[in-house]
Amino acid sequence: MPELPDVEKFREMLESCAKGRAVQHVVVRDTGVLHGVSARRLRDALVGRRFTRPERHGKWLLARTGGPTLLLHFGMTGSLVCGSPDDAVEAHDRVLLTLSGERQLRYRDQRKLRGLWLADDDTEVARLLDDQGPDAMAVDRAEFAAVLSSHRGRVKTVLTDQTALAGLGNLLADEILWRARLRPTVRANDLTEPDRRRLYTQMRRTLRSAVTAGCVPPRDSWLTGHRDDPDPICPRCGAPLHRSRMAGRGTVWCPRCQPDGA
Repeated sequence: MPELPDVEKFREMLESCAKGRAVQHVVVRDTGVLHGVSARRLRDALVGRRFTRPERHGKWLLARTGGPTLLLHFGMTGSLVCGSPDDAVEAHDRVLLTLSGERQLRYRDQRKLRGLWLADDDTEVARLLDDQGPDAMAVDRAEFAAVLSSHRGRVKTVLTDQTALAGLGNLLADEILWRARLRPTVRANDLTEPDRRRLYTQMRRTLRSAVTAGCVPPRDSWLTGHRDDPDPICPRCGAPLHRSRMAGRGTVWCPRCQPDGA
């Protein structure tokens, strides 16, 4: 599932591929990824417009044009691809935007759980993002502490709740909690001030590394690098990792590094 680092990679790719280029053609191959906008309205709104500098909030990508804004969400299997109009179209290419300079952007998604929205102005952008919490890369320490203190749920559930904090998904939450030596089941509002400081620091460090990689990297020194092993071992202490489900998500932690009461 694309998380904040993946969407930041898409933002950087969108900027390098499309900034300053005019939309020449819009082809919607599957209207199932359009939300609140028809294929015809999407074409009418975008053709002739030039993309400006894109933005990201959490897992949302905002493709600005100086007029309407195209908002993209990648769900579990979505991606954004930059190529040539002559490239072979793949089965899961849902929307194709042909740009000046022989460039083409493609929204590609197998499962079609999210998709594309169109906002006419900044007021509409704000309405579409109204339920999003602060961006995990931009939130400051005080606001982060306030988010945790105001939620009684388990800390992993709060970290992955996009209305509380935008951008973190399952892999990042497990990685950050492992680095902070906090068990995923601890109540968010039970965390001490040192716990919150440590969690914030590890979130920032993890995000910086993951954004540089353009994904949550499965490195040997990371929990992420071992969570799918047949018999996963903690890369820090060597203890067997435990697996469970929390809020419907597969959760991995180290019982030695993240003990009860931690």
